[in-house]
Amino acid sequence: MSDTETQPEIDDTGPDEAAEGTLELLLIEDNPGDARLIQEMLRDATELTERVNPEESSSQAPTVVHENRLEEGLETLESTATDLVLLDLNLPDSRGIETLEMVSEASDDTPIVVFTGVSDQEVGVQAIQSGAQDFLVKDEVTSELLVRTIHHAIERARQERERQRQREQLEALNRLNRIGHDITHAVITTETRAELEQQVCDRLVEADGYRFAWIGGVNPGSDRIEPKAAAGAEEGYLDEVEITTDENEESGRGPSGTAIRTGEVQIAHDIQTDATFEPWREAARERGFRSSASIPIVHEDLVYGVLNVYSGSTESFTNAEATILARIGDVIAHAITAIERKDALVSDAVIELEFRIEEMAEELIALSATESCTIEFNQMIHGDETLLVYGAARDVSQETFQETVAETDGISDLRILSARRDYFEFELVAPTAVSLFETIATHGGRVDSATIADGEFRFVVELPRGRDTRQMIELLKEHRSDLTYLAQRTTERGDRSNSGSASVLESDLTEKQRAALETAYFAGYFDWPRESTGEEIAERLGISPATFNQHLRTSERKFFDSVLGE
Repeated sequence: MSDTETQPEIDDTGPDEAAEGTLELLLIEDNPGDARLIQEMLRDATELTERVNPEESSSQAPTVVHENRLEEGLETLESTATDLVLLDLNLPDSRGIETLEMVSEASDDTPIVVFTGVSDQEVGVQAIQSGAQDFLVKDEVTSELLVRTIHHAIERARQERERQRQREQLEALNRLNRIGHDITHAVITTETRAELEQQVCDRLVEADGYRFAWIGGVNPGSDRIEPKAAAGAEEGYLDEVEITTDENEESGRGPSGTAIRTGEVQIAHDIQTDATFEPWREAARERGFRSSASIPIVHEDLVYGVLNVYSGSTESFTNAEATILARIGDVIAHAITAIERKDALVSDAVIELEFRIEEMAEELIALSATESCTIEFNQMIHGDETLLVYGAARDVSQETFQETVAETDGISDLRILSARRDYFEFELVAPTAVSLFETIATHGGRVDSATIADGEFRFVVELPRGRDTRQMIELLKEHRSDLTYLAQRTTERGDRSNSGSASVLESDLTEKQRAALETAYFAGYFDWPRESTGEEIAERLGISPATFNQHLRTSERKFFDSVLGE
């Protein structure tokens, strides 16, 4: 009978089929007598398995695979899952510390216990210094000593791996926090969305970052995710792959498509085994991508796209890293929102989307049909909890208009500001309309105008050119089921380059200062005689008269500084 056949438990299941909880040992020893002795000592050592895996119920003796030569031992080590190597340093094809070095290089982090002769204890100490967990003098080995040494070697190796894992995680978190800080700085200093997205990708793949990063957005009119910015070891990767958001297609069930659909970070810990990465596995493997994170870029209900980050190592993205990456996604989304809000205010080229709404101010809609009148809403200003609406009504009496408004749900107050020969101007307080108009403003748009006429309530939303109009349309339809999309057109606002007044309104005033100034203007505070007092305007805005006066004086000073200061 050969030495291999006399091992305590013969492993014929292969590394992937070994019984759960079984301890797998590799003995590389050319002396048949010494090999048999070690095998006999471990034949009934069920307590060794219980010590190493106390959480397992298995009481099996360890499985020992015996090889006579280093070459054969290295082949077994490569093909078989091994918990520990028992190594004789003097073999037919290798001798001394060189034997240990070759096994260490091949075994990665598998613990090694070496055997020495009585006169070679200094070699044993040298072996520990070279990476072995422990050494045993052959003539002094007992069953108890062998079991204890194997147990301690495996446990020490496990603790070292855990410490190394913790160090790597801490380093990764520190690195990612630095990246997050730099990205936040980029958010503050960049002025365009394209510049921001490119800086994010560049920072993620710098020397202390990841292997590859790209940001994609959903292509209008399709489900395809189109790259918008990329950095790192791309080498044509994005040209070879097709990624969508369609969960009914294989191309849409990967991390990127799932992240956009669910709004949650998706982690592929090992691209080579992750089933969702199947369509892109070969292209990723060729470029050394081993794990990935897909981070949705979402602000409230609006999905701007997805940030994808790739690492050259498996298990690179821990829960803590995923949390930080999710925060980075939030920062990017908030920055894009701010940029698009600014573009909506200052861009000369704009897109107009026209909608019809059925179940808002229904009594006024009916009035426009019966009286053939027109009600225009020219200015909408957000208070703390209400929407102030300034407009004009034509071809209807003030009395009829006031009676209809009193019957209209969603309008809490009405004031007639001035009367002309064929129309009158009014102020409405509409708390129920706040959420719709806030949703539009939050996602980069503004309500340019609204009109009730001929039995219909229509309003126009203005967006900066280049904005994904499909997302805005879908967002508003989700918000209001009674909304109908009617038309889209591109218009020019006109030359604003020399307008200092527009500049101060758009960039110098805070939201509260601008609301105070606009409300005062449209409510007739600056008319003579005044159509509204400071107390009335403060009440509309939900602030004290003193606060209103402070906001108004500050905004007036900024306005006159812009006009007269130079």
